Amino acid sequence: MTERIEGHGGELALAALRAYGVREMFTLSGGHVFPLYDAAHKTDFPIYDVRHEQSAVFAAEAVAKLQRRPGLAVLTAGPGVTNGISGLTSAFFNASPVLVLGGRAPQFRWGSGSLQEMDHLPLVAPVTKHAETVFSADDIPRAVAAALTTALTPHRGPVFLDFPLEAVFSVGDAELPAGPQLSPLEADPDEVARAAALVAGAARPVIIAGSDVWTGDAVDELRAAAEALTVPVFTNGMGRGALPPEHPLAFAKARRVALSNADVVVVIGTPLDFRLSFGDFGEAQVVHIVDAPSQRAGHVQPAAAPAGDLRGILTALAEHPGDRVDHDDWVAQLRTAEDAAKARDAEEMAAETDPIRPARIYGELRKVLARDAVTIGDGGDFVSYAGRYLEPAQPGTWLDPGPYGCLGTGMGYAMGARVTHPDRQVCVLMGDGAAGFSLMDVESLARQKLPVVIVVGNNGIWGLEKHPMRAMYGYDVAADLQPELRYDQVVGALGGAGETVAKAADLGPALQRAFDAGVPYLINVLTDPADAYPRSSNLA
Repeated sequence: MTERIEGHGGELALAALRAYGVREMFTLSGGHVFPLYDAAHKTDFPIYDVRHEQSAVFAAEAVAKLQRRPGLAVLTAGPGVTNGISGLTSAFFNASPVLVLGGRAPQFRWGSGSLQEMDHLPLVAPVTKHAETVFSADDIPRAVAAALTTALTPHRGPVFLDFPLEAVFSVGDAELPAGPQLSPLEADPDEVARAAALVAGAARPVIIAGSDVWTGDAVDELRAAAEALTVPVFTNGMGRGALPPEHPLAFAKARRVALSNADVVVVIGTPLDFRLSFGDFGEAQVVHIVDAPSQRAGHVQPAAAPAGDLRGILTALAEHPGDRVDHDDWVAQLRTAEDAAKARDAEEMAAETDPIRPARIYGELRKVLARDAVTIGDGGDFVSYAGRYLEPAQPGTWLDPGPYGCLGTGMGYAMGARVTHPDRQVCVLMGDGAAGFSLMDVESLARQKLPVVIVVGNNGIWGLEKHPMRAMYGYDVAADLQPELRYDQVVGALGGAGETVAKAADLGPALQRAFDAGVPYLINVLTDPADAYPRSSNLA
């Protein structure tokens, strides 16, 4: 028998949210959304508030990423919603099932100039899977359920609803939604068989696994397919850690060698974008495995492109009934290259130079990070080093801005990570440029007793811009920050603690103090501004 619910718009929305597994709200206070707060307060539904709306959306996205369920941000009308659009856009690029509920000026007085009166939908529609204004309290549960179903349906992504003032404050009556009813999307079996035959028959195959392998809960199936076919695996995004670093088929350092010599490159659950040379791997054939037809690349013609439930596709690869080429020599060749690269990295991570080289920071971090620690990258140059030197040991423990490359995710992601994992280490790796976007939300973390460790690589410049601009033009502009700025003192003033480190030998003890502190703790590491991450431009 269908259960009916009655209440004001906030109570109706919260009942539907609970049915879909939402367990907390991230917000910045605003009068247009008071009924949502009232409903949460009266039922002990956790509310976490921030100092900038983008952090609320980033926190909701961190929950969505880490827990593979909807994350919720509640934003007041007008500037509350517009301040959250960068977070929505990141969630859109990252396929994160985030629901943003927005306040809205009253409909009965629309056009008269109410406070913060604006139509949000044209702004958010391009960066959401669904955007809708709900004009009746009775319709709120239906709209919430439909939006969350859309958010959770591959290819996943953010959704947006706003409620005019009179709708969310009014009392309504509606059926309680039953919760998500999702069926796996079956891939074309002929396309799957074609992909399996290509991989099994290749002499030098390579797998690159991305975030959708984690999001689609296909980590075990990825391992089974790699082991059954003996294929080396590289990862990016939240695919990192899908195979632990000690796994014989897990690789991180030999990617250039692998992609230069591969004859089949299998890209699973990640787009063929700038991070993967736009899908151009020379003479190698490309197999692109995605979770929905919409994710097939339009700029590349792959040899096979199965689209559907990743667990089913990867299981079919593992169970391929045809002939299989022996890949042991190929794996051994890559292992030799991998070991040589690791030896070079080990030397860099032990460098005793002062000013401190970024590699040394990551060498010290590797000594203190637990296997289940959540590491968060928020920056450009400094976080590029993190991608090279840190190797997550478990899946679902790495958060970075993703292909949209939006700075400012750090404190919101940290909040969502701490809420998700109250007993794990949470470490934010932040460039000094990125610190300017969200560091004020340390106050939100401190006030709500959400301790995290923040390591700032402070080189006093925009590292990914200063050096390339100087190389291109012989000069640089708008690329300098205040040298040796005391970000640790900022955090101390906001209720946390911290210290500045200028010598490599002091890094290890400082990190230990940070993880023992029990409050937001920032280590402000003064790094060499001449030591920028070497990589070619991916802007084109």
